[in-house]
Amino acid sequence: MTISDYTRRLEEETEKIIVGKRRQVDLILMAIFSGGHVLLNDLPGSGKTTLVKTLSLALGCDFRRLQFTPDLLPSDIVGMTVFNQKTSDFELVKGPVHTNILLADEINRAIPRTQSALLEAMEEKQTTIDGTTLPLPEPFVVLATQNPVERESTFMLPAAQMDRFFVCLSMGYPTAREEEQILLSLGDGIPYEQVKAVVSPEIIRQIREETTSVQVSEHCLHYMVDLVQRTRNCEWLEQGGSPRASRSLYQGGKTYAAMQGRDYVIPEDIQAIWEPVMEHRVVLTGEARFQKKTPKQILAEILEQTEVPPYRKELFHDR
Repeated sequence: MTISDYTRRLEEETEKIIVGKRRQVDLILMAIFSGGHVLLNDLPGSGKTTLVKTLSLALGCDFRRLQFTPDLLPSDIVGMTVFNQKTSDFELVKGPVHTNILLADEINRAIPRTQSALLEAMEEKQTTIDGTTLPLPEPFVVLATQNPVERESTFMLPAAQMDRFFVCLSMGYPTAREEEQILLSLGDGIPYEQVKAVVSPEIIRQIREETTSVQVSEHCLHYMVDLVQRTRNCEWLEQGGSPRASRSLYQGGKTYAAMQGRDYVIPEDIQAIWEPVMEHRVVLTGEARFQKKTPKQILAEILEQTEVPPYRKELFHDR
């Protein structure tokens, strides 16, 4: 099966429970296939946790959920060494981060010290417990949620940690027709048992390897760099995209192209992932906030003002 075949089957399994969120599902799959992490920034009850659990079942991966609270400690995430009275020896106990998919629920409720415990895990794919370094399972993906409205007992994620998320998404409210369908099919309970595993950790590793062979022309490469450079020179942005943002755009473009059944990237692939890859990485100036501009509006303007390069299929297949 091709990457696009796996994508279609994963969409079908996910839609047994999740109604009307195919784009969000595709973007999460794009991040997972690219080896990145996802931040779901939305209101309570919008289906964030349900989506993550459904996807983990369809992906055939080990899944753990960790509720972030102000009293959560770093050791509650990565693990600790405990004294075993039976053996009179210290034993290393792994934390919930040692899994394939970690749902970090309401991540902004934990104190900064605890939030930073995820930094090494997200970037280095390893944890250090009392001097002992342990590799995390492959794949390892953090799917974090946060409530953007409530501010009591919350701690804003620092820019360094925001930049470690591959994409930032919002579920949004369903339409009236979609909400009727949700009530009819899920009103009495969520039938997780109907979701079948389509892939496995081994297949996901294989997919990640295959996406590296997707080709990017010089024109598309210049297009990506030009877009990110414009965020750094934009008068409305105090902070533009980092080199990590450029790398995410590059990897995401290749993965998104493979999900569409192509072995080469076209400008439309970059445009499709531009906003979710960049929105959480830029910081508005005070003047922009005063003018009530949003990152989404500014990124849309940059995309519209940037010249789109031409492309021809033969440029890729003759290489």
